[in-house]
Amino acid sequence: MSNSYVMDACALLALLNNEDGADREAMSENVEVYMNKINIFEIYYGVYRAEGELKAEEVYRRILRTPIKVIETFDHKVFRVAGKLKSKYRMSLADSIALGEAVVRNAAVLSSDHHEFDVIEKQESIKFNWIR
Repeated sequence: MSNSYVMDACALLALLNNEDGADREAMSENVEVYMNKINIFEIYYGVYRAEGELKAEEVYRRILRTPIKVIETFDHKVFRVAGKLKSKYRMSLADSIALGEAVVRNAAVLSSDHHEFDVIEKQESIKFNWIR
């Protein structure tokens, strides 16, 4: 499990913005980092809304240049896990998909979003790697 991660939007934004706590080691060659395209969409529309289309496209191109393995599909196993978690906890759709991907891939979630995930870490067997 320690060699693969599913990154959520806040972790990727921290990395792209070179913020304190951004986990650059997770992007090394001996680690696999996954992100569902829905989570990338979350970043794209947020940047688009705040800074416009040109900035959103620039950020999207930067994301695609990272070694992150983009998951293009919404697998039926992820669908079920994400649905269960979303119904049990109050979280965004994108966050539930990130957690579903982590469960199905037996990977740790790379995040800084304690507000969303602390309760889940205490109640579920999902592994988290906190970047701050």
